[in-house]
Amino acid sequence: MSNHFKVGDHVRWNSEAGHVTGTIRKVHTRDFEWKGYTRHCSEDAPQYEIESDKTDHVAVHKGTALEKA
Repeated sequence: MSNHFKVGDHVRWNSEAGHVTGTIRKVHTRDFEWKGYTRHCSEDAPQYEIESDKTDHVAVHKGTALEKA
């Protein structure tokens, strides 16, 4: 089971450039389009829209890729 987070939580994840931290700005619980792709999610397996602390980059990750920062 994945970790569940809420809007405003400060999280950390591993990217190609190393560990990144950011703040969750939206929780998706239904499939949605993101950069031309359908991201699949549900109430039991949400995906999180996260804004990086250091840049204006926004990423989307499953809860299993995240940990509290």
